[in-house]
Amino acid sequence: MARLKAVFHYAASAGIAQRLAAAESDWLSIETCDENDDERLFKLMADADVLWHVLKPATAEVIAAAPKLRLIQKIGVGVNTIDLDAARARDIPVCNMPGTNSQAVAEATVMLMLSALRRAATFHDATRQGDGWRMDPAIFDRIGEIAGRTVGLVGYGEVGSRVAPVLRALGATVVYTSSGPKPGAEAEWRELPALLAECDVVSLHLPLTSDTENLLDAAAFAAMKPGAVLINTARGGLVDQDALYNALTKGTLRAAGLDVFAAEPIAPNEALLALENVALMPHVAWLTPETFGRSIDIAVRNSRCLIDGGDFQHRVA
Repeated sequence: MARLKAVFHYAASAGIAQRLAAAESDWLSIETCDENDDERLFKLMADADVLWHVLKPATAEVIAAAPKLRLIQKIGVGVNTIDLDAARARDIPVCNMPGTNSQAVAEATVMLMLSALRRAATFHDATRQGDGWRMDPAIFDRIGEIAGRTVGLVGYGEVGSRVAPVLRALGATVVYTSSGPKPGAEAEWRELPALLAECDVVSLHLPLTSDTENLLDAAAFAAMKPGAVLINTARGGLVDQDALYNALTKGTLRAAGLDVFAAEPIAPNEALLALENVALMPHVAWLTPETFGRSIDIAVRNSRCLIDGGDFQHRVA
């Protein structure tokens, strides 16, 4: 039996490389390719059967360079970085894996809330520089606790449902918005305008689509509760980044915690990077060894369907 060739399009640490090597078998070989190495990617795709896609866009050009391609497996949830039309034109199945990174993202969401509310980065930097005990006392008027605040979750799926009970245990009131009330939700449902006006913290947990792009724009920020905090571990395109900057510097927002941005990697001259009231991560809320363990298991099972037949798990296109 000929071995399937899968291309894992992401930089592999020693730990990830070890997990990928353990997933290889007599029917599956796995090649890794750093997202910055386009030359290697196109060489590998020339005879690839499967693309294990992470973040860098799987464009029509990438798909066209792979005449043998039979499956695009998203390592994660969002498929907005895959040219679905190009995949459909070749009848190439596209699958994602909801739930595999939800615990990691939920934990990072709470971490960013705490970091933004408590200005963790500011205190961290000052302490490293020897200035931690000589800070302007005014900063203590700009921090706060989760307890006693109202937190609004925009979207209530795998991540939101994990975050809600943690926030409640910390003493927050939790509300959410989605397409409709969810049975068993550990939060009260609100329409989005009501949620924005009511909440001290607004956290985004929904996919990027044509309907949700720039969901939070200048008008939305103006409608938010003065002194609110924004958390985004979902997709950068959900937020008008210029409007966010304005809201953080001269508008409604007290602070923000961001793992995702409108363009990635974020430009070194991006104005948000200069703000003291923003906690930042480079789109790694999902990235843990545990996430990769769960993800590789699903990617292997779906790749095996190319040999055995049967239905792909979590096929989206």
